[in-house]
Amino acid sequence: MKPRSREDGDEKLAVSLRCHKIVGGCGEGEALVSHEPICFYLTDPKTGLIREKTHELAGRSVANRVLVFPSGKASSVVQIDGLFKLASNNLAPKAMIVRNVETVLVVSAFLARVPLVDRLEKDPFAAIHTGDTVKVDADNAIVTVTRQKI
Repeated sequence: MKPRSREDGDEKLAVSLRCHKIVGGCGEGEALVSHEPICFYLTDPKTGLIREKTHELAGRSVANRVLVFPSGKASSVVQIDGLFKLASNNLAPKAMIVRNVETVLVVSAFLARVPLVDRLEKDPFAAIHTGDTVKVDADNAIVTVTRQKI
């Protein structure tokens, strides 16, 4: 059997990045990147699909993904309720990486037990792309990004 090579297109590239732990824990999954803030109340609690029609991720599911986004949006009650309902249905993100953390998002992640980090040593929007495999180890302040080389 011939060993796989770079030309075969299936070499995987992995990079580890330091980060800042906000809510502890570990989560791993496929990355879903949004350049727009997210309101978890505007996700379907039974499917994880983003229902906000004008959002860049409208119709995409946050369920069991590592969500990379700039910040949360909306009032505390709806943000907490939205993420808590997703978690109750086992549809919450596996972990979240944010650029601008705010108190409501911290409380939401804590109550839903979703690892949350910020301050990656590289811009998360440059280092992580939708479809990458991402492991967030908030307890050890490490994010590992694995992408298939194309």
